[in-house]
Amino acid sequence: MIGAYPTPVERIDELGLWVKRDDLTNSVYGGNKVRKLEHLLAEAARKKKKRIVTVGAAGSHHVLATAIHGGRAGFAIEAALVPQRRTEHVVQNLRADLAAHATLRAARTYFGAALSVVAQTVRHDWGRDAYLVPMGGSNVTGSLGYVDAARELEAQVARGELPEPDAIVVTLGSGGTAAGLAAGLATSKLKTRVIGVVVAAPAWFVAFYTYRLLRRVYARIGGREPRALRGRLELVFDQLGAGYGEPTDAARRAMEIAGAHDLRLDLTYTAKCFAGALECVHTARFKNVLYWHTLSSAPLAPLLESAPRDVPSALAKLLR
Repeated sequence: MIGAYPTPVERIDELGLWVKRDDLTNSVYGGNKVRKLEHLLAEAARKKKKRIVTVGAAGSHHVLATAIHGGRAGFAIEAALVPQRRTEHVVQNLRADLAAHATLRAARTYFGAALSVVAQTVRHDWGRDAYLVPMGGSNVTGSLGYVDAARELEAQVARGELPEPDAIVVTLGSGGTAAGLAAGLATSKLKTRVIGVVVAAPAWFVAFYTYRLLRRVYARIGGREPRALRGRLELVFDQLGAGYGEPTDAARRAMEIAGAHDLRLDLTYTAKCFAGALECVHTARFKNVLYWHTLSSAPLAPLLESAPRDVPSALAKLLR
């Protein structure tokens, strides 16, 4: 097991908000990707694979988590990356990828990244030993980690650690976290719905992929009543702004507010989600709102000690 569970829940009275601290899933590198990797790495091991091949943006938390935890599990990690706005956070993640000994290749688009993975697999006959993981670890297998999380939350509610949430507000990029939570809740006694704050585009594809993934995860865990999924997952797009990785004023305000309560956010994902959670509270649409914190709070400094001082020239094109 990679993570330490259950992750705690906390109340921020001043904001009228509950927080699920998945930033604490692992002391080396936590966040929501750890729960997905529990299932992905286990499946790769069962299939006797030797390398994990994946894709992501330049500052991808999924790629970094895979590089760290997949590497510690004995896998070689390779990733095709696409450009992202240059920020200190993105640069640090790239440097940390290299410190974790991931092999990185630059691509112009996600389609190009996928083609790169396929081409490399064919060229080097990796099909026998490569385990392919989609962006964000968001396939059915990875999403099972958040089915586990939904059941964990149900047990915490039963123990009285928090009231039953009316809504869980979670970042929605590749969709696996939200889909897994919603599928897990649909098989629980909780009536909680999931509000996925979309931070990626295009909107039509994000919605199509996420709802399709939700149905597939629900079927995998034995769900037999499609009506149980109705209303479990709602996607909101009003925090996206100009697009993926593009900061918004609301996200910057949310980052300041969260920082005053010892929550570290990033402008690409969690700040937009936290802004959405605050909006849910302010509109009084829901009584009990739970913000699911998905960004690792583990310090990168120990890993960056062995990282290159700057991004190598071959990867500099990833930063715009």
